[in-house]
Amino acid sequence: MVGVKIRRATVTDMPHVADMKADPAISSVDAERLVGEVTAGRMRPEWSWLAESDDGDLIGRALWWGHAHRDWPITLDAIDVVGVADRAEVARKMLTEAHRAFLAGGSRAVPEYLLKLPPDWRERPAVRREVDWRVMAARSAGLTEENERLQFEWRTVTGVPAPSPGVSFRPGDDEEFLELFRRVAVDSLDVATRRSLAVLDPVDQARDDFGFYLASPGERSWWRIATDKAGEVLGFVVPSATPYARNVGYLGVLPEHRGNGLVDALLAEAVHGHTCDGADRITATTDMANAPMVASFERIGFHVTEHRLVLEPRRHMT
Repeated sequence: MVGVKIRRATVTDMPHVADMKADPAISSVDAERLVGEVTAGRMRPEWSWLAESDDGDLIGRALWWGHAHRDWPITLDAIDVVGVADRAEVARKMLTEAHRAFLAGGSRAVPEYLLKLPPDWRERPAVRREVDWRVMAARSAGLTEENERLQFEWRTVTGVPAPSPGVSFRPGDDEEFLELFRRVAVDSLDVATRRSLAVLDPVDQARDDFGFYLASPGERSWWRIATDKAGEVLGFVVPSATPYARNVGYLGVLPEHRGNGLVDALLAEAVHGHTCDGADRITATTDMANAPMVASFERIGFHVTEHRLVLEPRRHMT
């Protein structure tokens, strides 16, 4: 690809980046959202990479997203390339340059790529074409591990699920939750958890999960431990939030109590807690391959709003 310049964005670039006309076949970042995210500090010029033609025209953008209080982004939220035949190659160059800069600047890891898609994306040829070149670019830039997740939504019109008889909930201290994060990871069906355990000590993996949810917009006071009538611990739930909605967050049943329908009780508790605070919309995400969790969401009244194709680098032992 001759004559394409790849560079980091500047503050003065952002209005042009916001106005870039991307293909509408898949979810992307429109001008209104980009302005709002930049204002909130969740997207930043220093987290954005651009591709320009010989004439100085903007032909590509790669936009990363993260928490306002973090130094480094969490996810790549959009890749858009227009006006060239080999869009995948231009995208690859933007991602490669950005990854190099993030790591050189002190980021612990290359962020994942989160591609948001309609539930029927595989049946829509125009969407498939847009997905294919983006995935090709991401893989060639080192994001070789793939997972597909389902984004769910619950609304109050569905009706608040009833509490499960025989299951109670109580607060817990940090040490209790750290230990529970460690214990529920055993034989987990969650793809990210299994990948983490392949390269991390279980205690370190638990600390990572604990730290992630502690840093999320939700309140630590929402976290609850599930017990039976005798006080034996069954599992736990970490209701959370995103910048846009209340969120189920994380829940887990201890291995020795799995298969008894307890996941519904944990999910119902998360819904109950959020609705008591006035939430009328709750979101949640789980792996498409995690059939028991998918079934629980459906029983509680959640419905799928989008698929999320996640690409990330292969993890290595540390």
